[in-house]
Amino acid sequence: MRKRKNAGFTLVELILVLIILSVLAAIVVPNVVGRGKEGKIGATKTQIAAFKTALDEYALDNHSEYPTTEQGLKALAEKPSSPPVPKKWKHYLDEIPKDPWGNPYKYERPGKHYKHKYDVWSMGPDGLDGTEDDIGNWNLSDTDED
Repeated sequence: MRKRKNAGFTLVELILVLIILSVLAAIVVPNVVGRGKEGKIGATKTQIAAFKTALDEYALDNHSEYPTTEQGLKALAEKPSSPPVPKKWKHYLDEIPKDPWGNPYKYERPGKHYKHKYDVWSMGPDGLDGTEDDIGNWNLSDTDED
């Protein structure tokens, strides 16, 4: 009597493996999708907090004066040459990075949200200014602005 060699998987075994993989995918995929966006939003908030620290230090060095809208965040990396030229400028940041979506950060003084200080923000994932996706110093959880 000759023994038959098992040459492969049966159709039932293949279907069972596909079902198991589908169930695992249904559990894992919703938990992973969107994490990249959350990570970028977190990185943006961290960068805005760093801008806030550098801007506040700039103001401390310059009699409570923040850079103008025209001078922008660039004033933290390069001494402004347009008025008002800060008298006690120092190198606050090495460079002004773009946000995680590749767009420049926005800066306005006086701000729309903080009229006595400034607004600094990213246009967020949609890349459009003035939408609910904007991420700014006004919607950071630990902001204590006026």
